[in-house]
Amino acid sequence: ADINLTSVARRTPGFTGADLANVLNEAALLTARANEKLITNQHLDEAIDRVIAGPQRRTRLMNEKEKLITAYHEGGHALVAAAMPHNDPVQKVTILPRGRALGYTMVMPDEDKYSQTRSEMLDKLAHMLGGRAAEEMVFHDPTTGAGNDIEKATSLARAMVTQYGMTERLGAIKLGDSGSEPFLGRDLGHQRNYSEEIAGIVDEEIKKLLATAHQEAYDILTENRDVLDALVLALLDRETLGKEEIAEIFEPLRRRPERPAWTGSPNRVPSDIPAVEIPQWIRDRAAAMQAAATAAINGNGSVQAPAVPPAPAPV
Repeated sequence: ADINLTSVARRTPGFTGADLANVLNEAALLTARANEKLITNQHLDEAIDRVIAGPQRRTRLMNEKEKLITAYHEGGHALVAAAMPHNDPVQKVTILPRGRALGYTMVMPDEDKYSQTRSEMLDKLAHMLGGRAAEEMVFHDPTTGAGNDIEKATSLARAMVTQYGMTERLGAIKLGDSGSEPFLGRDLGHQRNYSEEIAGIVDEEIKKLLATAHQEAYDILTENRDVLDALVLALLDRETLGKEEIAEIFEPLRRRPERPAWTGSPNRVPSDIPAVEIPQWIRDRAAAMQAAATAAINGNGSVQAPAVPPAPAPV
């Protein structure tokens, strides 16, 4: 079948070789079950979802109330993610049960990323709590569905405080030791090497980050209730929405501005001098290398890659 491997690569950022092998194995099994001989884009799409979120639970039937709550929950995640300036694109939203989840929202970058800024992590916290905020806003009675979201958000907030030094009160300091013995099959977890007083401050800072993110998510959903309702109706109708369908629904979305500059201390004033401009010859060289890599990914290795422009002679 006509498979666009570049599109597959964009849907699988951060996947290891083993993950990609699992995707192809799943796609091959789906193809065989359908009595077909060639893997199609549809099979690959379902295989990627299986590797990320688990198999679809066709036997798990939800009543109308649960399906409506799930639609608002997943819609809350998707809308908050799209409204914040530093979140990755919303690739897919579904209310079909998959794995242990009643639905899921896929928020993934279009290419591999190896680091995150503080603003990106704050936006991510808000989007993680978007489902809980939507349940509170619409039904005035949250469910257990946000349990995993709260766990992940708390872990991220704790890492921001104790590992990445992203709070002004504690500063750039590493707190605690994480001892693990993966080859012995055990994880010793977080070992505290700081005082009770510092532990209290850590808890306060984590709670502050989560409370701020929770309120941000709630405020965004309140400002965009009409867009959220439109997304929920589309989910109830089609059950699964792709990137283009979501983008169309989110056209009238009221988005949040950039966060203010942050250095961690009022004594470290952000510089007014911008970063250096990347020279055009470096951009051309990167584009040529990317074109060569794309040709290799798509199996066009026999096609000669564009020449890499040399660096200009020093003046």
